[in-house]
Amino acid sequence: MGYSSEQEHNDGHVVLFPFMSKGHTIPLLHLAHLFLARRLCVTVFTTPANRSFIDQYLADTSATVISLPFPQNIPEIPAGIESTDKLPSIDLFYPFALATIHMQFDFERSLTTLPRVTFMVSDGFFWWTLDSAAKFGFPRFVFYGFGNYALSVSSFVSQNRLLHGAESDDELITVTRFPWIKITKKYFDDAFRGADHNRQASQASEFHVMSVVAAARSHGMIVNSFYELEPMFTDYWNTECGPRAWCVGPLFHLAQDEPHDDLGDKPTWVDWLDKKLEEGSKVLYVAFGSQAALSAEQIQEIALGLENSMVNFLWVIRSKQYSSDTATLDIKAFEERVKRRGMVVKEWVDQKWILMHESVQGFVSHCGWNSVMESICAGVPILAWPMMADQPINAKFVVEEVKVGLRVETCDGSPKGFVKSEGLEKMVKELMEGEKGEKARREAKKLAEVARKAVSEGGSSWSTLQLLIDETTCNKNTRFQTISREG
Repeated sequence: MGYSSEQEHNDGHVVLFPFMSKGHTIPLLHLAHLFLARRLCVTVFTTPANRSFIDQYLADTSATVISLPFPQNIPEIPAGIESTDKLPSIDLFYPFALATIHMQFDFERSLTTLPRVTFMVSDGFFWWTLDSAAKFGFPRFVFYGFGNYALSVSSFVSQNRLLHGAESDDELITVTRFPWIKITKKYFDDAFRGADHNRQASQASEFHVMSVVAAARSHGMIVNSFYELEPMFTDYWNTECGPRAWCVGPLFHLAQDEPHDDLGDKPTWVDWLDKKLEEGSKVLYVAFGSQAALSAEQIQEIALGLENSMVNFLWVIRSKQYSSDTATLDIKAFEERVKRRGMVVKEWVDQKWILMHESVQGFVSHCGWNSVMESICAGVPILAWPMMADQPINAKFVVEEVKVGLRVETCDGSPKGFVKSEGLEKMVKELMEGEKGEKARREAKKLAEVARKAVSEGGSSWSTLQLLIDETTCNKNTRFQTISREG
């Protein structure tokens, strides 16, 4: 794919630079389609190992994809690893993310070969791209995979040092700007709390400071959300924090027809779901994202809980979440026992497709923001089981703010604690068959309709995206002076 004379006459040229993780990449690739539909020229930067996935997603479009070499000989990072999905441990995230600064030279060299750039959207983890944007005279919009609720709560807690006043990890803390919200230290990772003082904590602190400072100096934030989902927190961010949050989501296709039309040859799990639909059976979808690390003991408890619940389920286990060398669960024996009503999948699946399937009526989720958005937009209630990063805050949003889900019961009552099979069984039954689960399902379906209207022509997200494009393309002749004043 290259540049054509037709592209040069489009209404602008946007550079997209997603972080090397599918959860960060997919929303920006959908954004690429939205920009292309509005006559913008699009260039996407990535690395060689991630190129094929992006090429496939942008096939039959005019987008240009440019590969930059990923840094080599990075201490702790195995050779050939170019995405966080492939890291042997999530503990290596910070060395991986910090190493990306070595891509800056090749990135800027490539920019010199491109048609004039109107603006850029780069992942918040690429803090250094702000300097590149300033050097070449175009605005940088930052993309984080967060919603405005998590962004606002975390920012207020940090700026007002609310965690420092708590005497214990379990002490309830009132978020005074939003006094109905109560949190504890356990809602936040150690890096956020400053609880560790080792080398990893030092790397985390360095990374977060650089990312936050660069985000604050950027032209705006692209948010995978829609205004009606979290209006109070969007308004708070835009009036009291900044930079401006542009809610242009959901950043994925909301299929109105059969959601598996584009899958081609159906995988076995597709046929299985279709059969459950024919039987009139409800299915629980269970997945914890690509980054979560589950202990062998926890996987055993999940299996027992699902087996004893007697519900139909589709359980996706990532390779890093299950190892035959350390696992206590005999997967084959388990599959044999539940084969009439359960299926275990160890391959990559199209999660949005699964959630859109009519048979799926519940989702046991880690509450990564993409998963929350996909579930809400499919009208599927969530059994929230957060594990890291912004997930505990997202779970709170799901259960307490928009009321589209329930919580798992952890042994110690903390948001990220161990879950026994009995507690999982109880809450799975409540989600799929109970009154609370049905109420959450009704709320999710209401929000799904609101989301659909938001991305339709004239809707809030549709209009916000158009305003962003209009402002940046109309001001492209003076944008360097604007950035210089803001910087």
